[in-house]
Amino acid sequence: MIRLSGIGRQFQVGEQTVQALRGIDLHVARGDYLSVMGPSGSGKSTLLNIIALLDQPSAGSYWLNGRDVTQLSDDELARTRRDNIGFVFQFFHLIPRLTAAENVEMPMILAGIPAKQRRERVGEALASVSLADRAEHRPNQLSGGQLQRIAIARAMIMQPAILLADEPTGNLDSQSGLEIVELLENLNRRGVTLMVITHDPNLGARAGRQVRIVDGALV
Repeated sequence: MIRLSGIGRQFQVGEQTVQALRGIDLHVARGDYLSVMGPSGSGKSTLLNIIALLDQPSAGSYWLNGRDVTQLSDDELARTRRDNIGFVFQFFHLIPRLTAAENVEMPMILAGIPAKQRRERVGEALASVSLADRAEHRPNQLSGGQLQRIAIARAMIMQPAILLADEPTGNLDSQSGLEIVELLENLNRRGVTLMVITHDPNLGARAGRQVRIVDGALV
C-alpha cells in the first residue's frame, strides 16, 4: 500500500541546509498497525507530512497503491489525499464556530456529496464514536476526549483506507487517551491501515510493528 524508497527531505534555513530525513526506506502493507517513534525533532512529523501528501520529498520515491505520487499535480495530490488518507492530530484542529456534526460533515461538503447523504453519514459517524448526543455541541462545550472522538469521526467520514495519527493522546488524560487508542485499534481491526506517530513508548509498543527514527533516519 505504502512504499517509500530512499526518501530524503531537506530545508533551507537562511544559508544553512537542514537534512530532516535521510534515505528512508519503509513498506506498509494494507491493514498494518505501525508506530513511528523517536524524540522531538527526529523527523517524525516531516515523515508523516510526506506520507500524508502534505509535503514532497527532496529525494527518493513514494508509491501509494502502486502509483508514484511524487509525480502528481497539486490537484491530483489533493484528490488522492482526500480519497485515501484520514488524519488525527494532537490538537484536534476542529473549527470552533461549527458544531460537532458540522465539523464531521466538512470533508463531504468539500467533496460535493449531496446533503441527504451527508446527514446520514454524519449520524452514523457520530454514533460510531458514541457521540450522537453531542451532535449540536461546539468544540468549547466538549472535553478533550470528546474532541478527539469528533476528530476521528471526521477523519473517517470519507472512508479512507489509511489513518495517520500524530500524537493522538498527547493532549489527553490517561483514561481518555486509552479510550482513544482502543477506538483507533478497533478501526485497524476492521481493516484500516493505522500509522501512529508518537514519542510515548507505551503507545508505540501497542502497534503490530514499530520503527524508530533518530536524526532523520530509521534505526
